Amino acid sequence: MGFYTGHVLPHVINAVCGMKTSRPLRSRVCEGLTGRVLEIGFGSGHNVPFYPPSVTEVAAVEPSDTAWRLARKRVGNSRVPVGRAGLDGQSLPFDDGTFDSALSTWTLCTIPDADTALREVLRVLKPGGTLHFLEHGLAPAADEHVRRRQRRLDPLQQRLFGGCHLTRRPAEMVAAAGFALGPVDVFYEEGAPKFLAADSLGTATAPTA
Repeated sequence: MGFYTGHVLPHVINAVCGMKTSRPLRSRVCEGLTGRVLEIGFGSGHNVPFYPPSVTEVAAVEPSDTAWRLARKRVGNSRVPVGRAGLDGQSLPFDDGTFDSALSTWTLCTIPDADTALREVLRVLKPGGTLHFLEHGLAPAADEHVRRRQRRLDPLQQRLFGGCHLTRRPAEMVAAAGFALGPVDVFYEEGAPKFLAADSLGTATAPTA
């Protein structure tokens, strides 16, 4: 991990992901989380203030030491115990069926093998457990002009933002991993360029049999 990726980029992401406009979205995606929660791509902890009272514990998967240091104050102020419990979403250090819920916010765009990570999340969720996700990705099919721009800028986006992709399809990826997909809200974030802000917010359930 180079100096930019390891030390500079986490500060950039902390600032961008801490914008006020993201707070209502974080509140929405955290609704319904319960029990022991796995959060992949914890970052600098911007979801912490939005964990509902039904959450009893959070296991935070975060590869960046710098991001974890930036999260220190939020973690320290959390009413919910939060512990750093893994570095790689593609290989989770937990037994099958460990968690009641899982959370992923603007994370699947960056994980090198997001499909493997989602299968790992499914493995460690209890049957009937829920994955809550808020992810950006490929614009809706009706906006082909936005998609063309995303495809053109995707290589630059990956270089500048630590492997972040503009053209992944998060809801389709969640379903392909074996989850039962619930309602998904697809929208553009207000105040952001469409090519960066085509979001999908929803929940999915681990099979019960």
